Amino acid sequence: MYSVELDTASAKLTAPVLVAELDNPTYVNLSTDGQVLYAVAKEGDSGGVAAYSVSSSGELTPLNKQIGGEGSPCHVSVNDARTQVVTANYHTGLVALYPVEADGSLGPVAATVQHKGSGPNSDRQEKAHAHYAGFTPDQRYVVAVDLGTDELITYDPLNNELNQVARFVFAPGSGPRHIAFHPDGKHAFVLTELSNEVVVLSYDAKTGVFEQEQAISTLPSDFFENSQGSAIHLSSDGAFVYAGNRGHDSIAVFSVDETSKKLSLVQRVSTEGHWPRDFVLDPTEGYVVAANQESDNVLVYKRDKDTGKLTALAGEQTVSAGVCVKFLSK
Repeated sequence: MYSVELDTASAKLTAPVLVAELDNPTYVNLSTDGQVLYAVAKEGDSGGVAAYSVSSSGELTPLNKQIGGEGSPCHVSVNDARTQVVTANYHTGLVALYPVEADGSLGPVAATVQHKGSGPNSDRQEKAHAHYAGFTPDQRYVVAVDLGTDELITYDPLNNELNQVARFVFAPGSGPRHIAFHPDGKHAFVLTELSNEVVVLSYDAKTGVFEQEQAISTLPSDFFENSQGSAIHLSSDGAFVYAGNRGHDSIAVFSVDETSKKLSLVQRVSTEGHWPRDFVLDPTEGYVVAANQESDNVLVYKRDKDTGKLTALAGEQTVSAGVCVKFLSK
């Protein structure tokens, strides 16, 4: 894992500095207070989560790891109270919950759920592939997105258990990957990896039930080459949605209707590299930092807060196989 700084005066990134060594840390997430970082981890054929305390200068100090089971997770989230961490395992289709100690360290796995099923895409959906697990905005539920079964499943994590309360099924072959909630807490946006769409969902916070409102492509209608959805993020005001396209190598920008929350395309902007795995809005939301996994470059965009549009800036940095980008400070 590497640390870089964004100088908002010059809009440039500093040279990357190695801050922690971990096998296959393909996703990381921070506690709401910014004091603990959780990273998916692998040791041999087993996987789990590693916890690090974060200093005010961005240095990482290992707290502990919880490793066990087959394969490493692909996604990790922590609740706002910093009492629970959940992971999704693409390889096994498993969703796991870990209790968190007061210092941020991880307890042993308290609950697991094995997803089952398949989809029509025999190459990618031969079995369950859990790709996201995270908490709803009110922290009441855990939602898990499964690329292999075209499902979004809602769980109740009360008492460190994972009890299913609702299930939403996407169009067959969609391959849903990640979800991002609107700040109103009543809508969410799911990026599909296989069909390259953003699916707009209404959400009932009482029941954990989702319903589809819209599906809109992230790709041009005349683009027929291989492309896969990667990351999806919202501006904090809920006015714009950003979705990554690996293959088309772009970020699609959408405006959000104030009433219906349906999307309209604003632009598609090149990522100036190949296979953009992740990107993030900076704390001021005046910039976006994006990482291209296969071209090893990280670049900065200037973001227009009124229109949502992105403009690529000069001054990229080299980071080998960048796959996840987070800001350590708010």
